[in-house]
Amino acid sequence: MSKVKNDKIYHFYFVILILFCNFANELMIIKVSNMKTIIYARVSTNSQDYERQIADLREYASRMDYEIVKEFSEKVSGAKKVAEREQLSELMNYVQTHKVDKVLIYECSRLSRRIVDFLSIVEQLNELKVSLYIHQNGLETLQSDGTVNPIAQLVLGIMAQFNSMERGLIRSRMESGYNHYRSEGGKVGRKEGYRKSDEDMKAQYTEEIKLLRKSYSLRNVSKLTGTSVNTLRKLQSFV
Repeated sequence: MSKVKNDKIYHFYFVILILFCNFANELMIIKVSNMKTIIYARVSTNSQDYERQIADLREYASRMDYEIVKEFSEKVSGAKKVAEREQLSELMNYVQTHKVDKVLIYECSRLSRRIVDFLSIVEQLNELKVSLYIHQNGLETLQSDGTVNPIAQLVLGIMAQFNSMERGLIRSRMESGYNHYRSEGGKVGRKEGYRKSDEDMKAQYTEEIKLLRKSYSLRNVSKLTGTSVNTLRKLQSFV
């Protein structure tokens, strides 16, 4: 059986599994009134509009009798790191300092297209006992008793696996390209003795430095930005 056919079959069963998980999750959602809720909406470009996302989420919150305590919205690429997204960073700071029960988003990619960042944010919200509701899938990350929703955990795990496979394919293509380039006499990587200047470090890690100046811990900054703790230690000299 060809690889293309295998991929199509795998994708078909993946869709069926997601639909089943969504149906099972809908049965698990229990309506609890007066829950303090945040809405987060995002679009990628200035020509796009997030008002429809906000309207749908407001309607859902009203139907569920939730109290909307804050709304965050921004026009920024979902591929950017969390620290490069002002409104998302403010949201994460807000849930740590205020009583919040739920964060409502329209669909997964609105939160982040970087699956590592997405799962990291979900983990941080879980630790704070804040449930993430994904409207397009009807998915809740926490159950009514504050425990992790196993259905959501399964779906997000599958998403992470697909992303991992995609990254593997990209790395494979890049490695093939590098090998071809080297075989033709090309050289890749930093020049010998190269070291980034302080100015280059400040320019590259602007958002990380901002978070450090706000007294975020190295661990939290690393979770939010994906930057290693060792690199963040070096950046502390600029704080």
